[in-house]
Amino acid sequence: MLTGWNDIYRMFEAMDVLRNRMNHLLAGLGPDWEEAGSWSGLDGWPRVNIYDTGDAIEILAELPGLSKDDINVRIQGNYLEINGNRKPETPEGYSAHRVERGSASFSRSFTLPVEVDADRAEATLKDGLLTLTLPKSEAAKPKQIAIQ
Repeated sequence: MLTGWNDIYRMFEAMDVLRNRMNHLLAGLGPDWEEAGSWSGLDGWPRVNIYDTGDAIEILAELPGLSKDDINVRIQGNYLEINGNRKPETPEGYSAHRVERGSASFSRSFTLPVEVDADRAEATLKDGLLTLTLPKSEAAKPKQIAIQ
């Protein structure tokens, strides 16, 4: 039976020691679940922010190490899909000693809060950040109704 706060603190310290030893024992057997930067097998990659600017929907997606040729963006009505592929990076003639950033592919899809005008959509990729600016369709924009 626990007799005080010191016993509770010691119990949590023992649990921390056990967790650290298990992490050390299992290192290298699979993905590091505590490392959110790893994207192999990580649901919800790439990380995305979606903003409503009033006249448009703006989307920011983190895509480090990818070029515009590695990414595909598709819009239909209020449905958006972003997918891509990272190719292996080992230069020709080199041998790899450790490969943690291998080839992988991803696909994310979203139902946007409003329909957008795909013909006026803009996309830029700079420093690993994909920025999509999707103007709202005229039917989705609010209209002011004059009162007679």
